[in-house]
Amino acid sequence: QVQLVESGGGLVQTGGSLRLSCTVSGRTVSNYIMGWFRQSPGKEREVIAAISRSGVSISYANSVKGRFTISRDNAKNTVYLQMSSLKPDDTAAYYCAADTSPQWIGLARGPGSYDYWGQGTQVTVSS
Repeated sequence: QVQLVESGGGLVQTGGSLRLSCTVSGRTVSNYIMGWFRQSPGKEREVIAAISRSGVSISYANSVKGRFTISRDNAKNTVYLQMSSLKPDDTAAYYCAADTSPQWIGLARGPGSYDYWGQGTQVTVSS
């Protein structure tokens, strides 16, 4: 059974940084396209970054481009999201997800296309 566990969330001031980790167990993470999503109360879950199996292809939502960096270490079965220059609008629950689709199409796949999800980690950015 595939399990994803996020960690690294917390409370940070505006302009600060956090690094989220997503550790995959049950199968090798290199089998999956990986994505990071976030969801604020009353809003839909949105994809903010995705990375191909090899790590060569990466896509970001405009809202985080230039501030967030997704990466993966297949040897450690872990995917990361480095977040910098954080803003109060970044406050949300952050989720990682694994996609078994064979083709890389960046952020075109919505949450419904991802097969496995973590439980989420809360990020709160104070003003």
